[in-house]
Amino acid sequence: MGLLGYGTGAIWAAYTWADPNNPAYASFGSIAREPKLIGAAMAILVYFAYFILRDSVTDMDRRARVSAVYNIFAYAMLFPSIWIVPRLLPSLHPGQEGNPALNFNDIDARMRMVFYPAVIGWTLLGTWIATLKIRLDILREKKWSNA
Repeated sequence: MGLLGYGTGAIWAAYTWADPNNPAYASFGSIAREPKLIGAAMAILVYFAYFILRDSVTDMDRRARVSAVYNIFAYAMLFPSIWIVPRLLPSLHPGQEGNPALNFNDIDARMRMVFYPAVIGWTLLGTWIATLKIRLDILREKKWSNA
Protein backbone atom coordinates (compact mmCIF):
# COMPACT_ATOMS: atom_id res chain seq x y z
CA MET A 1 0.00 0.00 0.00
CA GLY A 2 2.88 2.34 0.77
CA LEU A 3 4.46 1.83 -2.63
CA LEU A 4 1.12 2.27 -4.39
CA GLY A 5 0.46 5.43 -2.42
CA TYR A 6 3.91 6.80 -3.15
CA GLY A 7 3.60 6.02 -6.87
CA THR A 8 0.14 7.51 -7.28
CA GLY A 9 1.23 10.47 -5.17
CA ALA A 10 4.01 11.13 -7.67
CA ILE A 11 1.43 11.17 -10.47
CA TRP A 12 -0.80 13.51 -8.42
CA ALA A 13 2.20 15.80 -7.76
CA ALA A 14 3.04 15.94 -11.46
CA TYR A 15 -0.38 17.48 -12.10
CA THR A 16 -0.81 19.66 -9.03
CA TRP A 17 2.73 21.03 -8.62
CA ALA A 18 3.60 21.14 -12.32
CA ASP A 19 5.72 23.82 -13.89
CA PRO A 20 3.46 25.89 -16.19
CA ASN A 21 6.14 25.72 -18.91
CA ASN A 22 6.38 21.93 -18.59
CA PRO A 23 3.02 20.59 -17.33
CA ALA A 24 4.05 16.95 -17.59
CA TYR A 25 6.46 17.00 -14.63
CA ALA A 26 6.71 18.83 -11.36
CA SER A 27 9.95 20.51 -10.41
CA PHE A 28 12.22 17.79 -9.02
CA GLY A 29 14.09 20.26 -6.82
CA SER A 30 10.97 21.29 -4.92
CA ILE A 31 9.70 17.73 -4.62
CA ALA A 32 13.06 16.36 -3.43
CA ARG A 33 12.86 18.67 -0.39
CA GLU A 34 9.23 17.84 0.40
CA PRO A 35 9.10 16.66 4.06
CA LYS A 36 5.98 14.50 3.68
CA LEU A 37 7.50 12.61 0.74
CA ILE A 38 10.78 12.12 2.60
CA GLY A 39 8.88 10.82 5.63
CA ALA A 40 6.85 8.43 3.48
CA ALA A 41 10.02 7.17 1.78
CA MET A 42 11.61 6.62 5.20
CA ALA A 43 8.55 4.63 6.33
CA ILE A 44 8.69 2.45 3.21
CA LEU A 45 12.40 1.78 3.76
CA VAL A 46 11.84 0.93 7.43
CA TYR A 47 9.22 -1.64 6.49
CA PHE A 48 11.41 -3.07 3.71
CA ALA A 49 14.04 -3.57 6.42
CA TYR A 50 11.36 -5.34 8.48
CA PHE A 51 10.77 -7.86 5.70
CA ILE A 52 14.51 -8.41 5.26
CA LEU A 53 14.95 -8.91 9.01
CA ARG A 54 12.00 -11.29 9.14
CA ASP A 55 13.35 -13.40 6.30
CA SER A 56 16.86 -13.53 7.77
CA VAL A 57 15.86 -15.39 10.95
CA THR A 58 15.17 -19.11 10.45
CA ASP A 59 13.84 -20.12 13.88
CA MET A 60 10.07 -19.40 13.91
CA ASP A 61 9.82 -18.41 17.60
CA ARG A 62 12.86 -16.14 17.44
CA ARG A 63 11.62 -14.67 14.13
CA ALA A 64 8.28 -13.81 15.72
CA ARG A 65 9.92 -12.15 18.75
CA VAL A 66 12.50 -10.18 16.77
CA SER A 67 9.92 -9.10 14.20
CA ALA A 68 7.46 -7.99 16.89
CA VAL A 69 10.07 -5.88 18.69
CA TYR A 70 11.26 -4.32 15.44
CA ASN A 71 7.68 -3.63 14.37
CA ILE A 72 6.96 -1.76 17.61
CA PHE A 73 9.91 0.56 16.98
CA ALA A 74 9.04 0.90 13.28
CA TYR A 75 5.48 1.90 14.15
CA ALA A 76 6.73 4.39 16.73
CA MET A 77 8.97 5.94 14.07
CA LEU A 78 5.98 6.61 11.83
CA PHE A 79 4.67 9.34 14.13
CA PRO A 80 7.65 11.71 13.83
CA SER A 81 8.45 10.88 10.20
CA ILE A 82 4.91 11.18 8.80
CA TRP A 83 2.82 13.28 11.18
CA ILE A 84 5.05 15.50 13.35
CA VAL A 85 8.06 16.65 11.31
CA PRO A 86 6.14 17.39 8.07
CA ARG A 87 3.77 19.69 9.97
CA LEU A 88 6.72 21.62 11.43
CA LEU A 89 8.49 22.23 8.12
CA PRO A 90 7.27 24.25 5.13
CA SER A 91 5.56 22.06 2.57
CA LEU A 92 3.92 22.10 -0.83
CA HIS A 93 1.22 19.83 0.61
CA PRO A 94 -1.92 21.50 1.90
CA GLY A 95 -2.82 21.24 5.57
CA GLN A 96 0.07 22.70 7.51
CA GLU A 97 -2.36 23.44 10.34
CA GLY A 98 -4.68 20.55 11.08
CA ASN A 99 -6.14 17.88 8.85
CA PRO A 100 -6.01 18.78 5.13
CA ALA A 101 -8.84 16.40 4.28
CA LEU A 102 -11.30 18.17 6.57
CA ASN A 103 -10.20 21.80 6.18
CA PHE A 104 -12.09 23.24 3.21
CA ASN A 105 -9.55 26.07 2.79
CA ASP A 106 -6.70 23.64 2.07
CA ILE A 107 -8.12 21.69 -0.87
CA ASP A 108 -9.71 23.17 -3.97
CA ALA A 109 -13.24 21.90 -4.74
CA ARG A 110 -12.03 20.27 -7.98
CA MET A 111 -9.36 18.35 -6.07
CA ARG A 112 -11.90 17.29 -3.45
CA MET A 113 -13.95 15.64 -6.21
CA VAL A 114 -10.97 13.34 -6.82
CA PHE A 115 -9.59 13.15 -3.27
CA TYR A 116 -12.63 11.78 -1.43
CA PRO A 117 -13.44 9.03 -3.96
CA ALA A 118 -9.73 8.13 -3.95
CA VAL A 119 -9.81 7.74 -0.15
CA ILE A 120 -12.84 5.47 -0.48
CA GLY A 121 -11.12 3.52 -3.26
CA TRP A 122 -7.92 3.05 -1.24
CA THR A 123 -9.95 1.90 1.75
CA LEU A 124 -11.84 -0.63 -0.35
CA LEU A 125 -8.61 -1.83 -1.98
CA GLY A 126 -6.99 -2.35 1.43
CA THR A 127 -10.07 -4.17 2.70
CA TRP A 128 -10.11 -6.39 -0.38
CA ILE A 129 -6.40 -7.26 0.02
CA ALA A 130 -6.92 -8.03 3.72
CA THR A 131 -9.90 -10.30 3.00
CA LEU A 132 -7.89 -12.12 0.32
CA LYS A 133 -5.14 -12.75 2.86
CA ILE A 134 -7.61 -13.98 5.46
CA ARG A 135 -9.29 -16.29 2.95
CA LEU A 136 -5.90 -17.64 1.84
CA ASP A 137 -4.95 -18.35 5.47
CA ILE A 138 -8.26 -20.17 6.02
CA LEU A 139 -7.65 -22.29 2.93
CA ARG A 140 -4.13 -23.14 4.14
CA GLU A 141 -5.49 -24.17 7.55
CA LYS A 142 -8.10 -26.41 5.91
CA LYS A 143 -5.42 -27.96 3.71
CA TRP A 144 -3.19 -28.76 6.70
CA SER A 145 -6.07 -30.07 8.82
CA ASN A 146 -7.19 -32.44 6.03
CA ALA A 147 -3.65 -33.68 5.34
